[in-house]
Amino acid sequence: QVQLVESGGGLVQPGGSLRLSCAASGFTFSSYTMSWYRQAPGKERELVAVISAAGGSSNYADSMKGRSTISRDNAKNTVYLQMNSLKPEDTAVYYCNARRTRYNYWGQGTQVTVSS
Repeated sequence: QVQLVESGGGLVQPGGSLRLSCAASGFTFSSYTMSWYRQAPGKERELVAVISAAGGSSNYADSMKGRSTISRDNAKNTVYLQMNSLKPEDTAVYYCNARRTRYNYWGQGTQVTVSS
């Protein structure tokens, strides 16, 4: 069955860095657009970054531009999100998403907490 398993979240001080990973299985990973979303308490889920199926193009939310990099390894069926210069307002549950035509899959999320 389809699985998206996020890892790499945790507690980090302001200004710190984290690298999130999302391991995919159960579908043809290299055919899917992959994204990272986040949801803070009391807020709607929002897009953080997206990368094309082949990895040739990516886009970022304005709030994360210049501070994050999305990448993927199609040989390992894994997508990454490198986040730097983290701020308290980056605190949220981060979700991995796979999308292709009518197919749309979500991971269970990983908590990122930015606090001193």
